[in-house]
Amino acid sequence: MNVPAQFPGLDGVMLPPRPLHLAIGMFDGVHLGHQAVVESAVHSARRCAGLAGVLTFWPHPSALFRPAERTRMIMAPEMKARVLGRLGVDCIIEQPFTAEFARIPAAEFLPRLRQRLPQLAGVYVGENWRFGAGRQGDVRLLLAVAAQVGVPVLSVPPIVCNGSPISSTRIRDCLESGAVEEANLLLGYSYFAEGVVTPGQRLGRQLGFPTLNLPWQPELPPRFGVYAVRVAGDAGAARPGVANYGVRPTVAPAGGPLLEVHVLGDCPWGAGDRLTVEWLRFLRPEEKFASVEVLREQIARDRAAAEEFFREQAE
Repeated sequence: MNVPAQFPGLDGVMLPPRPLHLAIGMFDGVHLGHQAVVESAVHSARRCAGLAGVLTFWPHPSALFRPAERTRMIMAPEMKARVLGRLGVDCIIEQPFTAEFARIPAAEFLPRLRQRLPQLAGVYVGENWRFGAGRQGDVRLLLAVAAQVGVPVLSVPPIVCNGSPISSTRIRDCLESGAVEEANLLLGYSYFAEGVVTPGQRLGRQLGFPTLNLPWQPELPPRFGVYAVRVAGDAGAARPGVANYGVRPTVAPAGGPLLEVHVLGDCPWGAGDRLTVEWLRFLRPEEKFASVEVLREQIARDRAAAEEFFREQAE
């Protein structure tokens, strides 16, 4: 997989003297609509032996303008970089979204960008992208300014799925409601979690269902519950599994969220291993059981439901 060069802001970006085709946006989730923008930049860069770059921002502007109601992100910057790398991006510029940056007038945004990135050969955005102080800049203004500074602009229309535009907001709603299969359809890949396995209390092993414990806490927690998942480590083949994400009210009512994964079949991983867990189907919501024995019986049903899901996928 391509590993993009990463820069913590526009100041100090050092790139080879090749034409830079730059996709710009928040790109939270890097869903199919985002991918259309980014892939346009990648395609143009490959045609001219140039560089495909992404200019994104952190934190989300809502953290500055309405911190008490900030938008919770689908993925952390490092996960976003991983997905962008799969698309063939050569470099990622993560511009801090500060009060000073937010005050840049919309008409000055592109000239300032060209000043910091003199090899800028093209800008790629979604049709609905807004920029500049007060979000006053739109694609129409961007095109007018771009004509003055000599930078081509390509704007990509939204991608529509089942009658509605794909958006990060729509995907957030899916994840919070447990509609992970719809989220995966809109993302164009399987939603995933990453983390390092930590030693647990071995309760799963005592119940007959040993688990790998990942203390994973994203900004936007998916719905607590049980999921069919696919697990992969740094090496070797991925394996099917069943996972519980939540606070484990039956056995640890005061604990924080934990991702527990039970691998279906032999498990080659243990404490200290870094894993990627792809979420494939929501099986049931998390619930509190009357006893550990009732919990054991439900886990057995969960495992059977996950096995049935993977049999369906293999047909």
